[in-house]
Amino acid sequence: MARGILVLFLFICGVSAQNLVVKNAGRKVELNLVYSHLLVPYPSKIVQNQPQLVKYSGNAYPFLPYEVVSAKTVVTLSSNNIESYTKVKPVSVTDTSITYGPYENLPAFSEEEITVHYENNAPFLTVASLKRWIEISHWGGNIAVEEDVDVLHTGARLKGAFSRHEYQRGQSGPSSVASYRTFLPAAASSIYYRDDIGNISTSRTKILEDTVEVELTPRFPLFGGWKTKYKIGYNVPSYEYLYSRGDNFILQMRFIDHIFDEMVVDSAEVSVLLPEGAEDVEIVFPEYPGIEKKADSIFKTYLDTTGRKVITATKKNIVENHIQDFQVKYRLPSWRLIFEPLLIVVACYLMFLVIVIYVRLDFSISKDEAVEARMKAAGVLENVLSTQEKRDAIYTSLDAAIHTLKSSKDVNGFQSALKNINADHKNLAQSLGDQVSRLRSLGVPDLADKILDLQKLDKTLKDIVGQQVSLAERLVGNKIAKGNYVTEDATLGKKREELLERIHSIIGSL
Repeated sequence: MARGILVLFLFICGVSAQNLVVKNAGRKVELNLVYSHLLVPYPSKIVQNQPQLVKYSGNAYPFLPYEVVSAKTVVTLSSNNIESYTKVKPVSVTDTSITYGPYENLPAFSEEEITVHYENNAPFLTVASLKRWIEISHWGGNIAVEEDVDVLHTGARLKGAFSRHEYQRGQSGPSSVASYRTFLPAAASSIYYRDDIGNISTSRTKILEDTVEVELTPRFPLFGGWKTKYKIGYNVPSYEYLYSRGDNFILQMRFIDHIFDEMVVDSAEVSVLLPEGAEDVEIVFPEYPGIEKKADSIFKTYLDTTGRKVITATKKNIVENHIQDFQVKYRLPSWRLIFEPLLIVVACYLMFLVIVIYVRLDFSISKDEAVEARMKAAGVLENVLSTQEKRDAIYTSLDAAIHTLKSSKDVNGFQSALKNINADHKNLAQSLGDQVSRLRSLGVPDLADKILDLQKLDKTLKDIVGQQVSLAERLVGNKIAKGNYVTEDATLGKKREELLERIHSIIGSL
């Protein structure tokens, strides 16, 4: 109270007397003062279903450094339930207001303390601490805003235990707070509302013509002495608040946002995270006293080298009247916009260059001939397996040619296909023979012997397939009965399957 009176006194004394009063004339001056924490809960503790009573203390007379010819003080209340009030005649009561005066010819600095004790179940919410973080991104064309809010119910403290059952029935907690509305800029998007536990889903967003209304519902109702802490954040496009001319930029945003109706913020800290490389930074605060600028700091995040400059300011005792714009002016060279992409390109290039150099270097002190031999032998084995797969494919092609011969009886076409198949088989057999010689030169005779066994089995398999070819030709030339052909071909097929099992067994052991 005394501080508010002092502010009023300094304001009045600071106004030029020439502007206020002219001889034989007058001037009308309207003053609007907002006090915080002036209403005191009385009693200070109440039970859950009890209404809240508060006590107001003030002055029945205007506290001015001038003589007052006529004065009247009207105290407007939130309800008509008045427990008691100071009677300084003349005084009158009408429903929800108490009128003191009019008083005539009051001397300067007149005082007459009055007290009003009445019912007030309005939400006594106070933001004990507010930390507002504004991050500018030139690359994304975005401004991200996040607020850490500590809300305290400063009304009469809850006495006794809390009953959720009674509260849900709506028969208690007249001064408690279940939810409240906050207003964000009209361009706000990607809104989130969470606390230390995680996302709080009990919120609703309503897009209006010039704002975004968010109804916030805490995880539990707030009674006197209870508090909650949460984060709320959103994004806005930078073109709404960031203005530029060449390399010069001006950010113009609200110092604080609307948190709830008739809000009181005990302490606020606003930080602006500028792009990396911002220079010649200047901040222009709203035109009201009490804002203190803290020392600049550096914040490092992804792809930063020197870090980003953080501008921070604090203010205590904030009300809705303090919702005004502030400006941050800075210069950002144009080449800074391509610095981070270039940084990514250079980093990727250096990483791949290091990988290329690493895989090509031999860090061993001396060569290990045994290891090299095993590596070369492994390469030979890969060729062997690939050659064997091709040879299996040749046998499959030969079976298909035999089937075509029996159905079409085209002997000339079959002989041409058989000639090509035999030539391919011969080349593959020769290739496997070369691999055997190479394995012996590498000092792995056991693998060479297995491949020799594979060659022998394949030679026997080739002979059996040749017999199947001969049978098919005889069948087409009507030189063998169909029944005899089926019997002999089945016998050869059984021998062929046994050979294939042995061949696959050797391949599996390589």
